Amino acid sequence: MANSTSQPTTNPTKTESWAVRMSESVLKRSPERYEKWEYDHGVIYRGLEWVGELTGDPKYMEYIKKHMDHFVDENGVIQRYKVDEYNIDHVNNGKLLFTLYRATGDERYKKAAYQLRSQLEKHPRTSEGAFWHKQIYPYQIWLDGLYMGAPFYAEFIREFGDPSEFDDVTLQFKLCYKHTRDPETGLLYHAWDEKLEQPWCNPETGCSKNFWGRSMGWFVMALVDVLDYIPEDHADRPVLIDMLNETLEALLKVRDKESGVFYQVLNLGHVKGNYLEASASCMILYAIAKGVRKGYLPEHYRQEAEIIRKGIIDEFITITEEGLVNLNKTVQVSGLGGKDRRDGTFAYYISEPIITNDPKGIGAFIQAMGEAERI
Repeated sequence: MANSTSQPTTNPTKTESWAVRMSESVLKRSPERYEKWEYDHGVIYRGLEWVGELTGDPKYMEYIKKHMDHFVDENGVIQRYKVDEYNIDHVNNGKLLFTLYRATGDERYKKAAYQLRSQLEKHPRTSEGAFWHKQIYPYQIWLDGLYMGAPFYAEFIREFGDPSEFDDVTLQFKLCYKHTRDPETGLLYHAWDEKLEQPWCNPETGCSKNFWGRSMGWFVMALVDVLDYIPEDHADRPVLIDMLNETLEALLKVRDKESGVFYQVLNLGHVKGNYLEASASCMILYAIAKGVRKGYLPEHYRQEAEIIRKGIIDEFITITEEGLVNLNKTVQVSGLGGKDRRDGTFAYYISEPIITNDPKGIGAFIQAMGEAERI
């Protein structure tokens, strides 16, 4: 948790980089190694990769390599990972395998990438072809899963696959958007159950009950990242760009007008117990800033990015006496169903623990600040 002596920050000078400052804090706080192959660490690694490119300092890549090497053995086998669990979350860290392979030429990273690709080969799907979120969550699409699987899948195709496979990547977005989008608000529900059986879903539409901030953050991050790999002449590329514009337009309508950032339950900011949430705000900023830089969004989004950037610093950042950066107010986890029977109600979403320096939030913050600083 945050140091008890933490104080609110002031806005940084032009020479300061919040992406670098948070990355330095990660390196100083980090354990020697992580014990589980967890998707949230991959979010941090992606941020550190960007900072390494920005600064030219090799220590960030050394950090990534050290932690990835704890799992990828000399034969390219990922330890403490099981293909047959069919958990889409476990694919996310694989994005760093391409980075390491390009940097080192070590074949074991390529072999590890193929191991993750083999999961997608047999990963169970809905009747229309969308990946289940996990084998233990059958026939369900969760917004989170688009970030966990699609960017890796698309980069694998670019590096080692057949261009025809890009159709399958874009299909994941089209099906998710088709089934989770609320036509009235333009927001996306957290999840959809094809079988209309889950206790958390609307028995007529299959959608969950609420618009969770971080799930929409995952979705828009996935869109701008996957567009790095979808060919310019692919028929679905304009479809994804339109999807990005429509979704961000809907999100801006529900942000907090005073702070410029976003709520845990996006459209219920007026309801007692709801709160401004850091990870969703960072993810949405990342998508906007990268979308502006890449030309996917109109120029006026540049101003929106600055409003959100300032709001994130003012609302969520404190500095310890040791000079380390804290990111506060990140929900630890929010899910649906499972052994805890998470019911998707507003009361559920606001009941989950709110923590400081959650890896998902930190990784999103580094990436968001990096993109905001670039524009």
